[in-house]
Amino acid sequence: MSADLAAFPDRETVADKLGTLGEADRAYLALLMENPQQDENLLEGLDLYLNRAATARFLNSLKLEKLGEWLGEAAPARLQIRLMETARSSQHAAYGAFRAGLTRSGGLDRAYPKA
Repeated sequence: MSADLAAFPDRETVADKLGTLGEADRAYLALLMENPQQDENLLEGLDLYLNRAATARFLNSLKLEKLGEWLGEAAPARLQIRLMETARSSQHAAYGAFRAGLTRSGGLDRAYPKA
């Protein structure tokens, strides 16, 4: 696979898909999460989406929590720590809402069970 194909979905596209999160968008993102080469694109898109939410005039915390919960349930184990790192990268309420949904999903606990 060439480097051009691995970088196919740019971060703006991923951020837009995360913003709408319809059934087609969920399928697209689930397919994106299956490919480890797309992890950076997914995380950069998530970071852009959270930054957009943090600078928006209206904070839709319920939507951010639902996104965190869905990502926590849908993301493979290899992404769970990186998702939590992204959620904890800022003290803004947008990141806090995303972190609350991610924590509620229990994805990190399923990926790395307590000993």
